[in-house]
Amino acid sequence: MCPPTHFDVVDQKNPYMSANESVDHPKAMQQWQAFCSALEQAGCEIETIAPVPGLEDMVFAANQAFVGHAKVGKFIVPGRMVFASRQREVPYYIDWFRQRGFTILDLGLSEDEYLEGHGDLLWHPDGSRVYAAHGFRSTKSGIDSFREAMAKLEIPVVELRLVDRFCYHLDTCLCPLNNEAVLIFPGAYDPASLVILRGFWKRVHELTCEEAHKFMGNGIVCNGRYLTPYLTPHLETILAQEGLTPVVLDTSEFEKSGGSLFCMKAFLP
Repeated sequence: MCPPTHFDVVDQKNPYMSANESVDHPKAMQQWQAFCSALEQAGCEIETIAPVPGLEDMVFAANQAFVGHAKVGKFIVPGRMVFASRQREVPYYIDWFRQRGFTILDLGLSEDEYLEGHGDLLWHPDGSRVYAAHGFRSTKSGIDSFREAMAKLEIPVVELRLVDRFCYHLDTCLCPLNNEAVLIFPGAYDPASLVILRGFWKRVHELTCEEAHKFMGNGIVCNGRYLTPYLTPHLETILAQEGLTPVVLDTSEFEKSGGSLFCMKAFLP
């Protein structure tokens, strides 16, 4: 995780953002610290990367690299971000992971290829496959390059296409709850992708458009808990069916930048 020391909204990178929307910086830090506490209460240990002045989105630690563990041991695939300000975050994350013994699998993406880490690349809970989405940030060619690299590690990649601009990353509309159940927003996908996605799960729980656009699919499953920025009776019923206890955490300041809980962390193997 990265503290939001320099977090701000300075431009518009997605439909949630407005350059005229001011961030309450003390409140953002309080929200981030409450998030850290909730993760620790759920049994997580937290490691942080030092925030860098001028990199206002560095707090969204899910995007700069894809993190995994395979026959090469623990590894990362560095991301290539669409926006130049976010591209500048990636080297700091690469250095952080390299210093901790991670193998760096650089795809050598070209200037017109993009890959935005765990924003668009999500593990199945048992590590048997990766769901990979393109449409708004990661490109199909970026996903293709990623698939080729994962094939060498014998990790299948399931390609999906996003069509809702408010769900510009896969982590806004796909949240595995366990190995058999998933939380999705159907309207985020093209018809073919939706058919493919349903085939991998025994139970598919559907969020409404309003729930998805409030980042309820951007939650975190952790040791029997579901961390979420909001809770509706509908979502509460779904979580009860899957044996998950909801933990509601305010992320209002980070939502101004189009992100919430899942965006602000990268789980380490």
